[in-house]
Amino acid sequence: MINKIASTAFAAALAVGGLFSSAALAEDLNIAFFAASSQNGFNQAIYAGIEEKAKELGGVKTEIYDGQFNAAHQYSQIEDVLASGKFDGFILAANDTVGIAGAVEQVAAAGKPIVTTLFPIGPDLTTLKRQVEGLTSTVASPPADGATEQAKTVVDVCKDRNPCNVVIMIGQLIFPFDNLRYESFRKVLDAHDNIKVVATGEGSYSPDVSLTAMTDILQANSDIHVVLSNADQHLVGVEIALEAAGYNVPDVFLSGGGAANIAINAIREGRWDATLAYFPKSMGSMALDIVVKDLKGEDVPEFINMDEVGPMPPIIDRAVLDANPDFVGEWEQ
Repeated sequence: MINKIASTAFAAALAVGGLFSSAALAEDLNIAFFAASSQNGFNQAIYAGIEEKAKELGGVKTEIYDGQFNAAHQYSQIEDVLASGKFDGFILAANDTVGIAGAVEQVAAAGKPIVTTLFPIGPDLTTLKRQVEGLTSTVASPPADGATEQAKTVVDVCKDRNPCNVVIMIGQLIFPFDNLRYESFRKVLDAHDNIKVVATGEGSYSPDVSLTAMTDILQANSDIHVVLSNADQHLVGVEIALEAAGYNVPDVFLSGGGAANIAINAIREGRWDATLAYFPKSMGSMALDIVVKDLKGEDVPEFINMDEVGPMPPIIDRAVLDANPDFVGEWEQ
C-alpha cells in the first residue's frame, strides 16, 4: 500500500514555506537545464517538470542543453553558457558527478544559483549534503540506497534456489553513480553463496544497446533466473533478448529502475517484477522552484531527498500497484 508518511512528506515538500507557490514573477527569468542527454527519456521528464513549473509560476523561460552522455562536453557546455550571460539560473543532471564540480563552482562564483537533480555533486554519492561550495541545492536520491534495496529483493527471490544465476545490467561503469550502484548490488549479492552473478552488461540507458548486450550474455550463459538492472530502459532490450533465446519471460525475475510507465505496465501485466521508484517530473519541478526562490532572495533547502518525499515506496512491485491501481509513472522510458 502507499507509504502514508512519504506521501505526507511529498505534499509538505510541495507546500512548506511557499517553496512551490505559483506566484508570478515580476520580470522574466531565464533558466538553463543541462541534461545528461536530451535524448534520454528520464532527462526529458525532468525537463517536462521544469517546463510545467515555469508555466505555473509565470515569467520564467527555460532552455535545455544536450550533454550527449559526455562529461567533457557537458563541462564545456556549462562554461560556454555561463559566459554567454543569457541565463539567471541553472539546473543540472550531471554525467560526471565528481568532475563537473569545477563547472558548478564557476557558476556559483558568478553569483548564479545552480541546483543538481538525480545525483549529488561531489566525491561522496552516499550523502545529499552540500560538498561543492556554492551549490544551491540537491534534489535527488542517494544511489547506493536504492541499489541496496533492489539487491535485497533479489536475495529474497533467490533464497530457495541454488545456484541462483543473476545477470546485472548497469548503465555505464565509467559513471561514478553507476559504479556505486554496481558495487552496492555486489555487496549484497556476494554475501550469499547461492547467488551467482554470471555476467554484467552495460546497457547505456538504451533498449537497443541492452538488447545487444543481453543477447551476447545469453549466448555464453544458460539458465538465467534474475536480471537486476538500474534502469527500466535496459529491461526493454533484456525482455526481447530473453524471448528470442526461448525464455518464458515471466519465469525470470526482472528488476529495473525509474518507475517508467513501460515498467509499471509490465509489472501489472506480470512480465516484469519490480522497479526502483523515481519521480523525474516532480524532481524537475522542485529544482526550478528552488532556483526561482533563491533568485528572489528566499530561503531554500540544502537538499530534498526524493526517497523521502515520493508518493510511493522505494521498490514498486505488483503488490504495491495492486494497492494503488491509479498510480502512473512520471515518464515513459
